[in-house]
Amino acid sequence: MLTNLPNILTLSRIGAIPLLIATFYIQGPFGNWLGLGILAFAGVTDFFDGYFARAWHQQSFFGKFLDPIADKLLVSALLLMLVAFGRVPGIAVLPAVVILCREILVSGLREFLAETQVSVPVSRLAQWKTTLQMLMLGFLLVGPAGPQFGPFTTTEIGVIGLWIAAILTLITGYDYLRGGIRHVDKLDNPDRAKDAPGDAGGAPE
Repeated sequence: MLTNLPNILTLSRIGAIPLLIATFYIQGPFGNWLGLGILAFAGVTDFFDGYFARAWHQQSFFGKFLDPIADKLLVSALLLMLVAFGRVPGIAVLPAVVILCREILVSGLREFLAETQVSVPVSRLAQWKTTLQMLMLGFLLVGPAGPQFGPFTTTEIGVIGLWIAAILTLITGYDYLRGGIRHVDKLDNPDRAKDAPGDAGGAPE
């Protein structure tokens, strides 16, 4: 289970977190760009662990359990470090808070529904949200060490993207919450759930 390549890639993403945190304490642009390199490595493993698991038929319950946890640990740690080191300026802290709260909400929902043997698959929109989120965190990670993109600095592009990611976070978080409440309602009212027409009872996607 721990020795197949997809799970090793997922575990390596978790192992990259302390290395990423350490780059914040490296003075000068080198630390910023090194952090971006580690984040890029984590993003590559996020793609290939799922790809290899499907291609080699090595999908496992452990991988499905660990993959979203690795993503949430990485994003949460990076957001906290960016805020602590002032790379998320001013009111841009708000979308960071929204993203963190959503991660906690979905984690709690997954944990509860797992006890009822209901899975919560990741929706396509949530996947796009994660991709945009990681990309924009990369811009914020480079920050002042990055180039100018026309009238915008690297940090400003990261902040704009963070707001967009926060909006997508609210949408996907609402979808997960609505689906979770539907399942809780079925557990509390099993007779009414049986009588509900046209409800397939699927997990939120």
